[in-house]
Amino acid sequence: MNWNSTEFIWLDWAVLAIGLIGVVWAVYHAIVKDKKAQKGEDSSAYLFGKGEPWYVIGMAIFAANIGSEHLVGLAGTGAKDGVGMAHWEMQGWMILILGWLFVPFYQLMINKMGKIITMPDFLKMRYTQRTGSWLSIITLVAYVLTKVSVTAFTGGIFFKFLLGIPFWYGAIGLIAITAVFTVFGGMKGVMTLSTIQTPILIIGSFLVLFLGLSALGDGSITQGWSNMMAACNQAHEGFGTTHMFHTDPTDPMYPQFPGYVVFLGASIIGFWYWCTDQHIVQRVLGQVPGEDNAEVMKRARRGTIAAGFFKILPCFMFLIPGMIAYALSQNPDSGIVMDITDHESTDGAFAMMVKNILPAGIKGIVTIGFVCALVASLAAFFNSCATLFTEDFYKPMKKGMSEAHYVFVGRVATVVVVVLGLLWMPVMMSMGNLYSYLQDIQSLIAPAMVAVFTLGIFSKKITPKAGEWGLIGGFVIGMVRLLTNVLTDSGKAVMEGAFWENTTWFWQTNWLIFECWLLVFIICLMVCVSCFTPAPSKAQVEAITFTADFKKSIKESWGAFDIIGTLVVIGLCSCFYWYFW
Repeated sequence: MNWNSTEFIWLDWAVLAIGLIGVVWAVYHAIVKDKKAQKGEDSSAYLFGKGEPWYVIGMAIFAANIGSEHLVGLAGTGAKDGVGMAHWEMQGWMILILGWLFVPFYQLMINKMGKIITMPDFLKMRYTQRTGSWLSIITLVAYVLTKVSVTAFTGGIFFKFLLGIPFWYGAIGLIAITAVFTVFGGMKGVMTLSTIQTPILIIGSFLVLFLGLSALGDGSITQGWSNMMAACNQAHEGFGTTHMFHTDPTDPMYPQFPGYVVFLGASIIGFWYWCTDQHIVQRVLGQVPGEDNAEVMKRARRGTIAAGFFKILPCFMFLIPGMIAYALSQNPDSGIVMDITDHESTDGAFAMMVKNILPAGIKGIVTIGFVCALVASLAAFFNSCATLFTEDFYKPMKKGMSEAHYVFVGRVATVVVVVLGLLWMPVMMSMGNLYSYLQDIQSLIAPAMVAVFTLGIFSKKITPKAGEWGLIGGFVIGMVRLLTNVLTDSGKAVMEGAFWENTTWFWQTNWLIFECWLLVFIICLMVCVSCFTPAPSKAQVEAITFTADFKKSIKESWGAFDIIGTLVVIGLCSCFYWYFW
């Protein structure tokens, strides 16, 4: 047997089949055990999960974030642009803000409302019913644009390059498998799958990293790193792709990542995603009925600290292997063929690394982790969509229905999201580099979320109507910009006519600069509207006011472990910035 075969051989297929059967059994066993404990179906447990340990929460947050956009898109952008996109991944420090700052506010809301909340619930209480409903709509639209379609597309690319499966078979097959898993697994299934795939994914990706460096350095990992840095330093007309900030206007990457504004733009998106997005926040909201506030917040915070450590890994798991793939492609004998001007070619970087670098048998084991990661990430999106629709639209309209009925409605919502995601895929495929597309879309949605949540928590003078205007106005502006991106190829096309010539400032402005100015505009809009609309009610102000007892619970929820863990996460992120500055 050829252990160094660059193809999937019978051993890999056997390992993959046996492993996936084992995963299915483990998830099924966990679900059955959980249902017996609950004595029936419970929509709250199905949608949120209950009282998971902090390390499970950390792995679930990490697994929910890691999807095929990382396996394909992040490795692809590493091959094409090096560490230029690392700002969006080196955000372990941002997850800490969720645990330290936002979890106490969300827990306060849970106490006020007497139930687990969704993010729209938060805005309904702080602002208006319409604000919360619009957040549900915006979030569902965001999932279709940035989650379902992206994950399905990149899953198709991954399977094409690794297993030779035609693109559409891989994409639709992933959707179908995940939809079935989500329908029958719920949040317990997602949590269980997350705990299984996280260690496999981490170990497998680091195998790719170290074996790739070894291959690049003729057996020496340190020499491989030096060779990778040397090759990437010569990319992009000699400006290189090994630094995170591109301040020279003649640098080919400057138009995409202009100077230091890239850090601010990435932080805006990160703040929205890690602190206010239902998809992530849902992982920390589960609790046992009657549980003490301090215990809930301690578990949630430690879960976010664990996730902060995990979040440091993707740059080493995917982005740097993409850079290694680019360096290997410079050697005709490596088996890796890449053209950085071809998006599909670079997006296949990680799959090519798995195929050409890992030995027989290990390919199958690593692929198990990758398949689980794809399904867990996509299932998390489906589950969050079902949660939003059921809790924020259906339950208020159809009160008093059985728990089984609400679960069924959530499952139907999942199917609808699947269909919409597939319909958007052809449009998304025409909009260039995958990871750039993903962050571009998020840059149009994030400013409104950041402004509304931040001002809503930290200012008692922001009025209910101000939140409504800020959220809806920011979303509408973002969607108009998205439309112009589709029509003008993200501002690259030369558009003729008086209308286009007079609005070039809107559709040609760099996406990161546009994002920053959009945030400033929404904040100013909310402040102005607050000057002319009724002040928030006493109940709305109390919803964001900590009582003495609640402050005591917050203080009791953290200790030396939390502080040390937090400082280590921040220190590791800082070291990465220092090295690749």
